[in-house]
Amino acid sequence: MAATISTHILDTARGAPGAGISVGLFALDGERRLLRMAVTNADGRTDAPLATELGPGTYELIFAVTDYFARDGIATFFDEIPVRFVVGAETARYHVPLLLSPWGYTTYRGS
Repeated sequence: MAATISTHILDTARGAPGAGISVGLFALDGERRLLRMAVTNADGRTDAPLATELGPGTYELIFAVTDYFARDGIATFFDEIPVRFVVGAETARYHVPLLLSPWGYTTYRGS
């Protein structure tokens, strides 16, 4: 059984997609292993899912937001934003959006 993981980023302070943000997908199985790196496109999404064959386990998305805000000279409280989640045994689609501002963020399991 395998799961799919995707993400998108919305800059809620600007009301615009979070374009050009690096996102890393890591497996956490006794050590942190990088599975894939991607950069969000003009729509704030990766061009393809970050993974399509994830087995059960604990994973983490790391959103590197410092450079995104620095491009426009905006100070931010966050350097990287980690989002840890668990993939169950079922075949499922996991979509993890990030709603972002320089001083806060929110995330959830989307559809």
